[in-house]
Amino acid sequence: MPSESIGIILKTLRKERKLTLKNLAELTDVSISFLSQVERGKSSVTLESLKKIADALKVSPTVFFPENSQNDDLEERRQQFFYKDLSHGIRDASYLPILVTLQPGENEGNAFTHSGHEFLFVVEGLLTVLVDDEKVELSEKQSIMFDANKIHYWYNLTDKPVRFLAVSSK
Repeated sequence: MPSESIGIILKTLRKERKLTLKNLAELTDVSISFLSQVERGKSSVTLESLKKIADALKVSPTVFFPENSQNDDLEERRQQFFYKDLSHGIRDASYLPILVTLQPGENEGNAFTHSGHEFLFVVEGLLTVLVDDEKVELSEKQSIMFDANKIHYWYNLTDKPVRFLAVSSK
């Protein structure tokens, strides 16, 4: 999905919640100028920033990836990462299952924390996970579960896409 579409969705959600760019920046620790650039499609957003924005807006990160574009392989290849919501429309569940695709070399972004727990299961490829300065490499059919209050991030340090199931509790 082009970054312009993420920006349009972001701006719509922000305005629905009657938040200014300044308000959202304060909630996310992301700069006003960066949020403005994302809304205008002038900057792409990292996993870390998207998670912070989604949390502040009280939505799933998958809201930025509408269902009708999730099967478009060309668009998926253009994105550094891609979320597919596996919740089947259930919004009040105590956990959120997401299929994540990280493109080759996706290693930008900063480790972050959030409430709850996180479970990762690799479907395809080799995923590098950093949890509290401990690096773990997960191959296909391997998993990890950890306290999401610990500083963590996911990376694809290979030359092939990696797909994994991420399940976060609230």
